[in-house]
This record gives sequence, structure tokens and C-alpha cells, in this order.
Amino acid sequence: MLFWIVAAALTAAVVLLIVPPLLRKPEGAAEERAAYDLEVYRDQLGELERDQGRGLISEAQAAAARAEIGRRMLAIADRGKGPAKDGAKGKEPAARAPRSAMALAALLAVLLPLGTLAVYGKLGRPELPAQPLASRNLDHERGGPPKNVLAAMDKLKAQLAETPDDPQGWAILGQAYAKMGRLPEAADALGKAVALAGDDLELLGSYGEVLISANGGTVPDEARKTFDRVLAKDPTEPRARFYAALARFQAGDSKDALERWSALLAESHADAPWVPIVRTQIAEAAKALNLDPAKVTPEPLPAQQPPPVAQNQGQNQGQGQAEGEDQQQMIRGMVDGLAARLEANPDDVDGWLRLSRSYGVMGESAKAIDAARKARERAPQRPDVLVAYASALLSAEPRSSKPGPMPEEAVASLRQALAAEPDNRDALWLLGLNAAGIGRTAEATDLWTRLLAQFKPEEPEYTLIRSRLESLKAGG
Repeated sequence: MLFWIVAAALTAAVVLLIVPPLLRKPEGAAEERAAYDLEVYRDQLGELERDQGRGLISEAQAAAARAEIGRRMLAIADRGKGPAKDGAKGKEPAARAPRSAMALAALLAVLLPLGTLAVYGKLGRPELPAQPLASRNLDHERGGPPKNVLAAMDKLKAQLAETPDDPQGWAILGQAYAKMGRLPEAADALGKAVALAGDDLELLGSYGEVLISANGGTVPDEARKTFDRVLAKDPTEPRARFYAALARFQAGDSKDALERWSALLAESHADAPWVPIVRTQIAEAAKALNLDPAKVTPEPLPAQQPPPVAQNQGQNQGQGQAEGEDQQQMIRGMVDGLAARLEANPDDVDGWLRLSRSYGVMGESAKAIDAARKARERAPQRPDVLVAYASALLSAEPRSSKPGPMPEEAVASLRQALAAEPDNRDALWLLGLNAAGIGRTAEATDLWTRLLAQFKPEEPEYTLIRSRLESLKAGG
């Protein structure tokens, strides 16, 4: 009964708040408006007198202006008198609210209580007992995971307490925490999984991403080390390459970050899902270095079209081969289109570099070398162009398990790049390989020592270069 009394009182209060304004008499606003207009006209008369006294207007102009202002004031006074007197009694009829407002007020006064009662009669459940806060499932009310999921997680945690050396169990628990948004707990569980199964690259990547999310988007040192571990095992892994570059960028090394992102973009296909974000990061790094993003952003490789889904499992191999040939023809058409554009605009150095990389991926070494040579002819002092030309020459060399001298033209191009940029990492590394291959240990040691100084001890490149230097000292 108390509930119905309170509900009725609240409904009545709402009706009293809504209805009276609709029945309010409108004459008050009109009277205020008339008084305001009269005050404005009085000010205009005073201003008119002052202008005439200063000789700004003539007597005739002042008289005409006074007549117009007076006419307007009389019009306001006539409106203020209202309608004609009501019969002999001389009383003005009381102002009434508009009929539409009165009708709306009556409608709301009736429909609001009835509508409230109808809605509550369908949706409300007055027979339910009170629910104290302690007995309510707040996680479920806030859209949290169902009880069965929480029960399964509790069971998994109990199992892990008994067998804490189960990496798969910790990985499942960490991923569940991540989906729930409980990032610190997710990072802790995935960290235990990584410690038990450190060779799982997917697990390492997930652990690194959770660490970054838990740190508000900034790459912590533990995440950077994690992605470097991934790159040590798979240097082509795109997620690790992206975050490794992001860590350098956030640490202030915009040049290294730009180089890493540019290499990732140049080696990615145009339809790869990470291409847009990599383009954005390249633009940010370029701006930090006061460079034009358009000039330092490479073009990705031609898009990879997914093979069409077979309508039935009995399609023969010949059809699949034909579809593969169609895809190769499409890629060939894109590369040929780039080549045609460069013939029309041969001064596009970065375009020649992209064409060289595309030919290299397609296995056409001679064309890759020719495109890189044309880039070098137009930018003979650019270190990246010189290194790209040398790399094209080296890619055309037959593979051999025995180290040997590199082509003289490639070595000359690398030395020219190193002279233009003494810290060029690619030139230092490749020239070191050449020196080591022909037995010039002192030169290789000098080159790789200079390269080693550009990396930190915890980076995988540091470990690789240091092991090469130790091998040189041991005579290997």
C-alpha cells in the first residue's frame, strides 16, 4: 500500500509541474514588452534633442523624427488599452490561455497517470520482495560475464594452484582476463604462461599486447623485450615489428622507428590489415624528424587477393591453377603499371626503389637491379638508394654455404653509402660480412664494433652482432 501511495504522490507532483505553465495567462509578457518599447522610444527622443542641440540635424528633420516616434508610442498605448469594455459595466474580459494549451493540459492531466499505471501494470512486478545490495549480482547487472564463465575461471584457478606448471592453463586464464578488461591480472597470467613456454610466438605477442594495454598504450620495457624475443626467432613477424618500432618512437628514437616502420610497410602487401596504422605511424615519425611524410612513406607490395572459395569439394586442380595464374597476371599488371608510370616520370626515385623491391619479390633479379640502378642514377648520394642497389646485386648472386667476396660493384656502392652516412647500419653489416668472408678480420671487427655501439645490450641485434665478433676473435 505504501508503494501505491508514494507512486500516486509522485505522479500528482509531475502533473502539477507540467500543467500550470500551460494555463498561465499571456498578458503579462505583452505588458512587459510594451513598457520596454516605450522606454526605448523615450531614449530615442532624448537622443534626438541632443543631436539637434549639437547642430547635427536641422529643425525640419528633428520635427519629422519626433512625429514618427510619437506615432509609434501612440500605437503602443492603443495596444495597451486592450479590447473594448465589456458592456455597461466597463470591465475588460479576463485574458485566457489559448485553447490548444488548455486542451493539451487537460490531456496530460488524464493521460499521464493512466499511462504510468498501464506501463507499470505490464512491466512492473510489485509482488517481488526487496533486494538488499549484498544479495545482488552486480557484475551480471553491469554486463559482466555470466555465472558459468566465472565458475569455470574459478575452477581453472583451482587447478592451476595444484599444477602451476601448466602453460596452456595460464594462457587460457590470461586471455579470459583480457576479454573481461582485467588487464593487470591478464598480464600476470600470461607472464606465467610465457615463462613456462617461451618459444610460443603467438603467446609472446599476446603477452606483449596486454602489457601495452595495461600501461595505457605506452610500450613498457618488458613488452619491448618480449617483442624483441619474437623478432629474434622470426624477424618478419609484423606485430612484433610494429610494436618494436613503437617502443623506439616512444623512447625518442624517431629515426630508428621510421626505418623500422618503413621497412615493414615496404614488405607488406597493400591489403594487409596493419598497413593503415603503419602509414599513420610513419607520418608521425616523419613529422618528428621534420621530414615530408609523402617522401619517406614507401608503397607496399601489390595486394594479395584471397583465393575464391570452392563451390564444391570436387573442383579439379586445373581450375585452381587457372585462378592462380589470374592472380599472378593481376599482380604483374600492377607492377607493369608502376613501371609505365616511372617511364613517364623517371625522376621518382622512391618509385624506382619500390619497383626494384617488387621485381625482387617476383624473382626477376635483372629487372630489380636495373630499377635500383635508375634510382641510383637520379640520387647518387642517397645512402638508402646506394644500399638498395647493393642489395639488388647481392640478391642476384647464387646462394652458397661458403662465405666469399661480394661483387665489387656492390661493395663500392656500400662504401659510398657508408661515406655519406657513417652510421648506416645496413652498410656496416654488409661490409662486415664481406670483410669476414675474405679473411679481413680486423676490418670486419672494426665495422661490426661500430654497428654494435648503436644497439642496447638487451636488443636481439646486439646479441647477434656480439656473437659474430666473438666468432671472429675465435678465428671462425
